Amino acid sequence: MKVLVTGVAGQLGHDVVKLLRTRNIECRGVDVADFNLTDGAAVRAYVQEYAPTVIVHCAAYTNVDRAESQPEICAAVNGMGTMNMVRAALSVGAKLVYISTDYVFPGTGNTPWEVDDSYGPLNVYGMSKVQGENAVRSLMTRFFILRTSWVFGLNGKNFVRTMRKLGAEKSELRVVCDQVGSPTYTQDLARVICEMIPTDQYGIYHVRNEGFISWAEFAEMIMQKSGLDCRIIPVPTSDYPTPARRPLNSRLSGRKLKEAGFDPMPPVEDALDRYLEELKAEA
Repeated sequence: MKVLVTGVAGQLGHDVVKLLRTRNIECRGVDVADFNLTDGAAVRAYVQEYAPTVIVHCAAYTNVDRAESQPEICAAVNGMGTMNMVRAALSVGAKLVYISTDYVFPGTGNTPWEVDDSYGPLNVYGMSKVQGENAVRSLMTRFFILRTSWVFGLNGKNFVRTMRKLGAEKSELRVVCDQVGSPTYTQDLARVICEMIPTDQYGIYHVRNEGFISWAEFAEMIMQKSGLDCRIIPVPTSDYPTPARRPLNSRLSGRKLKEAGFDPMPPVEDALDRYLEELKAEA
């Protein structure tokens, strides 16, 4: 097995490459400096030169609010960029892992989304990830689409880092309480990816840490475990307007993952404990 991982400068790509190397699996991590995803010829040339047997496509345009004012750029990277990667994968016979998001759903109700539920993105970013999924599904048979949510990891900015920084500076913070989902530790997600890619269990999966929690509840957990005396004030999304609409229901069902025989991810609280230990070791 020979694995090409895009988006190595990001949280997930970094952890996937790190774990592959720990497992002595030949791999190469690439990012925007290596080629532009929107340049189909450049993507194909790079992939054909390396000739991987698996591509883990983590690279994406991920600034959800900025995407509202840059829809063409977002669509070019997440939609056409993914199509370019699909075509390159097909040219060398590689299987593909595509990282997607809960934002492909409309965020209504309170029932966890199943893998075959209908699309209904609320914002430009979510729509661009639907375009990416369709690029994969329309041309490939040997693929894994992994939808995840609320990721946090060592190599980048995330909600945990932001809350810890603000919690050390302020006595109270207003955090939305009506958006519910599953924070996902990139180390745990990387483990599932590394276990999945040698198999032929192709299809769409929802992969996130176990348990559902609101952003406000997660913020309270972060403060408590970080020893920070900062009060979290729960507020509705309507009190915290952003350029991009957010789904209120980001719950993803993990049923398909379990039915395929893959181990479920650890609970959110356990993931946060391990991440905080990682941050402590980094410091």
